Amino acid sequence: MSTGARHWAQIDEVGFVFGMRLMYRLQRVLGRLPFLIALYPVVFAYWLTAGSARRASQAYLARLRACGVEPGRFASLRHFIAFADCMLDKLMVWNGGLDPANCIVEGAELCAEAFRAGRGGLIVTAHLGNFEASRALASSYHDSRKIHVLVHTRHAARFNRLMAELNPDSQLNLIQVTELDPAMAMFLAERVAEGDFIVMTGDRVPVTQDAGIVDAPFFGEAAPFPIGPWVLAAVLGVPVFLMWPTAEGKGFRVRFELFRDRVVLPRRNREAALQPLVAAFAARLEAQTRRTPLQWFNFFDFWARPTRTT
Repeated sequence: MSTGARHWAQIDEVGFVFGMRLMYRLQRVLGRLPFLIALYPVVFAYWLTAGSARRASQAYLARLRACGVEPGRFASLRHFIAFADCMLDKLMVWNGGLDPANCIVEGAELCAEAFRAGRGGLIVTAHLGNFEASRALASSYHDSRKIHVLVHTRHAARFNRLMAELNPDSQLNLIQVTELDPAMAMFLAERVAEGDFIVMTGDRVPVTQDAGIVDAPFFGEAAPFPIGPWVLAAVLGVPVFLMWPTAEGKGFRVRFELFRDRVVLPRRNREAALQPLVAAFAARLEAQTRRTPLQWFNFFDFWARPTRTT
């Protein structure tokens, strides 16, 4: 595992609020196909000029090949195009344009008991595919339930405003979190007690200097993973589900898995107890990424120990 790479939070990503609003308006005027035709040259130009992101994509794809996954020709450029498609799908979902008939949901019955009991739960996902697709489906069947997504990005408040602008009935709420302090833990416990669901990604290390990381095998080499989702699961005492929402054909395939009925962490030797949890999540993420390798959107050196932000 390499060291000294920039933390992912220091790297600008395509698709922040200004770009999302512009894409949305252009798509409304042009329609999807003409918009995509116009968008692809922009993606190609970005691929040529964004050297750091392009090299990270190429290094990731090289790891896939070394592990027996062949992503095909022009894979790095197609990786960027898949990300642009994902951004457009986000706009479609936010605007209520997702047709449930175009979505295949696997394992939804696993969440049914938590829904019936009204106790909510924790959903751990990754930067694989488009989690907004599952939000649209959930809101179609459980209109009173909110989904609170914990993010590390400072753009969370602006994304919330944009979603409210595009779809006032959105049931998605982004919460910017740099650390899980007692006040935030109490707030989340209250939300879960009301039957809401908390969503966290398990594939990006936290921003703060002292936040926990555990290494786990991922595509042939140890990579740093956050312990935050599993610590929060232990605090909340609720079932933990995994969610893999990926684009497929003209719609999405959303896979749910019951990961743990409950996470219990001892006071002593906590890292030893966290290690198998993180390793199990990394193994599931690798298995799902092998299915759709060009839909894993981490355009930085994922395997490096980053230099964190202050």
